[in-house]
Amino acid sequence: MKTLRRLFCSAVLASCMASLLAPPAFAADCYAIGQQIAAQNGGTLAKASSSTQGGRPVCVIVVLVPGRDGERPRRAEFVVPQG
Repeated sequence: MKTLRRLFCSAVLASCMASLLAPPAFAADCYAIGQQIAAQNGGTLAKASSSTQGGRPVCVIVVLVPGRDGERPRRAEFVVPQG
């Protein structure tokens, strides 16, 4: 019984550690997606973060797009699915 308990505890600990390590990978994916969106819109990536909307993982991307005729940059926010 002790062996089974140790095995179960090890599995739970490994699962928790994996979930702690997962968000940076998602953040890296969101950063890459943000770079692509910024390039497509001719702007600069200001922020890329992962979030959950409707139970699904998404990337929230904020791009600063240059203003027209010397105006200040516009802030454009994009929400795209992760992956």
